[in-house]
Amino acid sequence: MKIPHKAHVALVDGNRFLVLRNTGQMFEPSLEVVAQPELEATNFSAGIRHQDPAGQRTGATDLNELAHGAAAADWLNREAKAGEIDSVVIVADPKTLGEMRRHYHTELKDRISGELAKALTGEPIPTIEKVLAAA
Repeated sequence: MKIPHKAHVALVDGNRFLVLRNTGQMFEPSLEVVAQPELEATNFSAGIRHQDPAGQRTGATDLNELAHGAAAADWLNREAKAGEIDSVVIVADPKTLGEMRRHYHTELKDRISGELAKALTGEPIPTIEKVLAAA
């Protein structure tokens, strides 16, 4: 995956949100932590849609995790609208990424360089760099 020099990388799951920056080259990312924003999960609109039928049957849909994804998207929207983010790659587990996409503002959409539906928030930075370079 191409990650422009100085692009942000947002790592998100249902509980954690990390913002990194690529200080390396486009195809050889070198990531450094920029922020670990504390989010207040207030948007529980995913409960209206009941997500997927399998999640409903098994109780696997965790509204708190989805609200965290929505809060991460809102944070990224604010940063994009303020001009703090020029280019961003969003990496999130598939369910969180799906919820985040519902909340993208046009300003953020225009700045997304790529998305990766993979849970990497618990991985060390060198592993994340390798996965992104290979994607």
